[in-house]
Amino acid sequence: MITSSSNQQVKKLIALYKKSKERKKENVFIVEGIKMFKEAPRDWVKQVYVSEDFHNDIKKRDLYKDYQYEVLSNSVFKSVCDTITPQGIIALIKIPKYTLDDMLVGDKTQLLILESIQDPGNLGTMVRSGEGAGTTGIIMNKTTVDIFNTKTIRSTMGSIYRMPFVIVDDLQEVIKELKEKKVNLFAAHLKGIQSYDEKDYTKACGFFIGNEGNGLSDEIANLADDYIKIPMQGKVESLNAAISATLLMYEANRQRRNK
Repeated sequence: MITSSSNQQVKKLIALYKKSKERKKENVFIVEGIKMFKEAPRDWVKQVYVSEDFHNDIKKRDLYKDYQYEVLSNSVFKSVCDTITPQGIIALIKIPKYTLDDMLVGDKTQLLILESIQDPGNLGTMVRSGEGAGTTGIIMNKTTVDIFNTKTIRSTMGSIYRMPFVIVDDLQEVIKELKEKKVNLFAAHLKGIQSYDEKDYTKACGFFIGNEGNGLSDEIANLADDYIKIPMQGKVESLNAAISATLLMYEANRQRRNK
């Protein structure tokens, strides 16, 4: 059992929690809790860490006994976790690799295209909602918050294991490639004239969602085939980015179910 925070494995674990570059270097991300651990594809799990109390519960040992694991004293385990009430189990998960082709499935293609989303919870919610709505992939630029941020991972509620995504260097070039492949692209934009529920999303389509504070840049918005708006009542000017994305993805889902 590891009882010191000075242990090299513990130091490495803390670095993986805090630093994106460490996660990229080691090609792993961190999940906490029984649910997230149980849902992880078996061959993605690289290493497991459990608290002393968790390990002493014989019934719980069956969860991880066939994996490579280390036991941490309760105090060390708590010092590592970034949740207030740790559940006793942490896993290092291999970062999956996807390509644009993994997301393109003919007329069933439904993409979410993100520009500089900054809130980890928003991104995680989009991943989760995307899975629920049948989205086939998420494309994001490099200035979008790290999808492997632990807050993002928690917000996905396990969808991180099943939702294809790519992080691209040049979002404009990828969008141009999508247009060449006949994917209809829609930008949620204040200049939109038609409501989001007046457009046809039954064929290959994608939705642009911009930064929470600034929206889409002109360079990206201008590449859309059409602007759409989400009607507002009262004095509300706009919705949270994750809620906007969810409305659009589920409208596409509704149309396809009723086709």
